[in-house]
Amino acid sequence: MNRVTAFWRRTGAIAAKEVAHILRDPSTLYLAFGMPLVLIVLFGYGVSFDLDHAPLAVLDQDGSPASRDLARSLTATRELDVVATPRDADEIERLFRGKQASVALVVPAGFSGRASRGEPTPVQLLLDGSDGTMASAVMGAATQLVFSSMPEPPVVVATTLLYNPSLRSAVFFVPGLIAYVMAIAAVLLTALTIAREWERGNLELLFTTPVGRLEIVLGKLAPYLVLGLVQALLVLAVGTSLFDVPIRGSLVLLFASALLFLIGMLGQGLLISVVARSQQVATQVGAISSLLPTLILSGFLFPIENMPPPLQVLASVFPARYFIDALRGLLLKGVGLDVLWPDLAGMAAFALVVIALATLKFKRGVA
Repeated sequence: MNRVTAFWRRTGAIAAKEVAHILRDPSTLYLAFGMPLVLIVLFGYGVSFDLDHAPLAVLDQDGSPASRDLARSLTATRELDVVATPRDADEIERLFRGKQASVALVVPAGFSGRASRGEPTPVQLLLDGSDGTMASAVMGAATQLVFSSMPEPPVVVATTLLYNPSLRSAVFFVPGLIAYVMAIAAVLLTALTIAREWERGNLELLFTTPVGRLEIVLGKLAPYLVLGLVQALLVLAVGTSLFDVPIRGSLVLLFASALLFLIGMLGQGLLISVVARSQQVATQVGAISSLLPTLILSGFLFPIENMPPPLQVLASVFPARYFIDALRGLLLKGVGLDVLWPDLAGMAAFALVVIALATLKFKRGVA
């Protein structure tokens, strides 16, 4: 029992020393609280796939009330705006090349007659495909508006959108954005800790005391874990309040998911710090190893199921994949532990591995 008490006393002393370093360094507090808020506001408002006032050109070769009604139906919402009425297809191409229009509606002659007789009434949508994301959004919106303005076909398909009925980009992005900013801040916070101690020579003094490797690792992680949890609450509050993202699941599971993810990310930063022993190298490696996997291999922007099998295997290594999946399940769908346990297990396994590696790699003396 005395050994256990001494272990935690020494660990607490290391943690208190790290807290003093944090309080003396305002940049650490900015990195923990300022940068995540800036990132979530910039990404939340700046990154959007929502269609808003896309420029539309209308080539009406029929000139009938029915064709004009069809064109008006496309601008009934704010998704498309008529900016030009070209006279021929060549003029449409000039509008596309000059970036004056991104979609064009071509209504052929005889449109109203075919529609009144119940015959197939083809219309043409021309899209600027140089921006594939915008073209897909425009095509979906324009096609839906065209079909909604036409007479009902024999079979009517009723579509119900679950969990994000308005198809807002923010609802899709915010869970991934929370993981993104937490990963970057957590890794960078701890990537500098032991590297900074090596450069200042403080670890040489620490090695003269009877403090073990695990005590140093846990003592340095504990303050940043508390900072990370406060950061998680702050980012979650800003994300849900500014962008109206719901919280439908258990707050306990949400807290547990954030805790496991933070431990893993802090452990990753600490491992980088132990190996690099240089603040400059640790910062660069920490930024790359947290930014790229969280952005590309987590499902934040691109579905993992659409990636090649080798990348799917690689994506399963990084905890951001599991955390984003857990966040979307908890925030949007309200799922429980029966669905989330694989994500929690994946984050827990990563956390155990990186902390064990950081402890093993942390040796007294110069490497």
